[in-house]
Amino acid sequence: MPPRILQTSAEPATLLPSRFQQWFAARGWSPRAHQLALLEKAREDASALLIAPTGAGKTLAGFLPTLVELSTEAAERKAGEKQSLVSTGRSVQRTGGLHTLYISPLKALAVDIARNLERPIAEMALPIKVETRTGDTPVSRRQRQRRYPPDVLLTTPEQLALLLSSDDAPFLFSSLKRIVLDELHALVTSKRGDLLSLGLARLWRLAPQMRSIGLSATVAEPDQLARFLVPQPDGRERAADIVIAGGAAPPLVEMLDTRERLPWAGHSARHALPEIYELIKANKTTLVFVNTRSQAEMLFQNLWSMNDDGLAIALHHGSLDVAQRRKVEDAMSAGRLRGVVCTSSLDLGVDWGDVDLVVNIGAPKGSSRLMQRIGRANHRLDEASRAVLVPANRFEVLECRVAIDAIAENAQDTPPLRTGALDVLAQHVLGCACGEPFLSDDLYGEVRTAAPYAGLSRTDFNDVVDFVASGGYALKTYERFARIKQDKEGRWRVANPKVRQSYRMNVGTIVEDDMLKVRLVRSRGGGKGKMGGSTGVIARGGRLLGEIEEAFIEGLSPGDTFVFSGEVVRYETLVEDQVYVSRANDKDPKVPSYMGGKFPLSTYLAERVRRLLDDGRAWGGLPEQVRDWLSLQRDVSRVPAVRELLVESFPRANKHYIVCYPFEGRLAHQTLGMLLTRRLERARARPLGFVANEYAVAIWALGDLSFMIRDGRVDLNALFDPDMLGDDLEAWLAESALMKRTFRNCAIISGLIARRHTGEEKSRRQVLFSTDLVYDVLRKHQADHVLLRAARADAATGLLDLRRLGDMLARIHGRITHRELDRVSPLAVPVMLEIGRESVYGEAADELLAEAADELVKEAMDRSG
Repeated sequence: MPPRILQTSAEPATLLPSRFQQWFAARGWSPRAHQLALLEKAREDASALLIAPTGAGKTLAGFLPTLVELSTEAAERKAGEKQSLVSTGRSVQRTGGLHTLYISPLKALAVDIARNLERPIAEMALPIKVETRTGDTPVSRRQRQRRYPPDVLLTTPEQLALLLSSDDAPFLFSSLKRIVLDELHALVTSKRGDLLSLGLARLWRLAPQMRSIGLSATVAEPDQLARFLVPQPDGRERAADIVIAGGAAPPLVEMLDTRERLPWAGHSARHALPEIYELIKANKTTLVFVNTRSQAEMLFQNLWSMNDDGLAIALHHGSLDVAQRRKVEDAMSAGRLRGVVCTSSLDLGVDWGDVDLVVNIGAPKGSSRLMQRIGRANHRLDEASRAVLVPANRFEVLECRVAIDAIAENAQDTPPLRTGALDVLAQHVLGCACGEPFLSDDLYGEVRTAAPYAGLSRTDFNDVVDFVASGGYALKTYERFARIKQDKEGRWRVANPKVRQSYRMNVGTIVEDDMLKVRLVRSRGGGKGKMGGSTGVIARGGRLLGEIEEAFIEGLSPGDTFVFSGEVVRYETLVEDQVYVSRANDKDPKVPSYMGGKFPLSTYLAERVRRLLDDGRAWGGLPEQVRDWLSLQRDVSRVPAVRELLVESFPRANKHYIVCYPFEGRLAHQTLGMLLTRRLERARARPLGFVANEYAVAIWALGDLSFMIRDGRVDLNALFDPDMLGDDLEAWLAESALMKRTFRNCAIISGLIARRHTGEEKSRRQVLFSTDLVYDVLRKHQADHVLLRAARADAATGLLDLRRLGDMLARIHGRITHRELDRVSPLAVPVMLEIGRESVYGEAADELLAEAADELVKEAMDRSG
């Protein structure tokens, strides 16, 4: 167990040079205890993890050891130069070199931190050079940074991997004393964290003197996060020291108790738009967070249409053009905006100025994520952050209620440390060979010092090396898959310069969906034409608005309108990777759908929702209309207990339905729905389909499901038996396009299939063809291939959520309660409204949903028949 430091007994004078003390005093500040504690850890030559809330001065704390060390070195060097001039007449040459490396999950955050860091450096006249290195950095500057590195370099995990793959990496990093990992909790939960951990393992070998500082918001398991920061030798667990900041004012979080009727389903929160607008109007700067980019576009349009006061309201999400995002960020920092509708693009720690309220639309999906968003308001440690949660439907009221309770208890739900992915390891192995030849034994030992790979078996490592060297047994005959080869000394090196070039163009673990650039032009007449052409004349060029997923555009015809970049635009034509649009006026535009940005309900909040439902006394804290809804459910059917699975069956419109309520999140429910459908097919129930939301699964069939359950042809305990995660799952995966898509991502990350080549980028069809062909070959001839194993692991932990589904099936085993009803229950209404809603867009979707809801609600509440 690593030691924790809640405060330090050392006086500032013993840790801070006088120049720093004067700088703090000139601003009326005093160094905080956790900032001094990190200085103390640096003096002890120890790595440390700082857990601190937003506004606690985490970034300054992380850089103070670097600034103090560099200023002290400069003072000693100056004194040495004077002494040398006196005694020999020669000046001492500065040894220099890279001292500190800062890693951020966002390019914007690295740039912002550099700007903030320059201020104390300039004000204290410190001889310290700070530079950033991101994908936007010019090539000439990147080359200069390798030859003449700055004292402090701020960069991203992908750029670190690129630097480590160069043959001058030993020169660049030999002087490295410190690495600062910002927003560490956000990095370690993905494959980017795997890539970063392997980069750390290499840095520990190149610079054994390097020490780590991790900066993180409050997390559920700080001990696991602390393991990430230090090498794990020979399988023995080690962890950095943990410093926990105190003194933060508890946030003020409330749920909007709307005066309007709460919807039974949907995610738009249109019912609360006037109240959201009034919140923006009543505060200086408000951040309005939503969970998806399509929600952001739609909400911004709705707010703008009612903005009679001319408030400065902006839009920010990851698909907008970078210039537009920077413009919004600058306006926020300058205090010129009253409101910003945004996604997780503004979740992380950039200080966006004087934000005094955060509004979260919809359920937060996790208490830690919500705390991160709330921290964007009142960016000061001793002032309470203010937030308002706006549930979009009745189930989300339950989730918002338990999230507020979790925040009051400072209860966190960050996921545990990952097990390192094999496709990321393959990319790293190739990167190592690009830099310098390696011996397998040496690299295996190095990789296992990284926390996510501490348990890596030698068999798995050898399989990965063999895959990089030949493609694996089934692909050995194809020369293009041979990317590294062994020399006479047994060292692995790249097969040819093209391999090195391909690696550097494709490094990274973010596999983006196929995106098209959207340009705003003026249409010169004309009407609808065929896809790829228009009857009007288009003036080419035009202002770049951002990027949009190709799959969405494929479903449009010229003349169709959609919402993008805060405007209603008309689709004119598609030329290569450019979508040309013009401004339009349409009351019912489509809203682009994006694959990214959909958050699953956290396991921790799901458990709290089940407890809330089970405790009728706790319903008193819910809005009256939600209490009435649950009370009616209790009267006509049942409200499920904590460890119970409620299954309802009922007829409706010549079909028969079963609805179950696991409360385990959409991903687990979609997998459950697919597996249940297969089992019902075998029982000859003739299932027609299923839908899932975060809370329930509904399946409909031609067969009378209530009768079949009653006479035993459908045994509910057998239907939900945990063995469905065995053969049934394997059979479904063998037929599923989901596995092909997952394999495709693994093939790209591992470098087997390159997306980018010199002067060109592979088209979507080329990548699909290549990966699908390889997938079929491997399934037929090498079912245990390392990439197939990687794809199965990804599907299990991500798209399928198998661990969570398995835990649920174990929890409810023997605790299934069936209620046979003559019509839909109140609790079933939300999931029933999911049926068919995916094909409807814009305001029409809300109107149709409202009509369907009225009909279903009337059925659910009318028990007279």
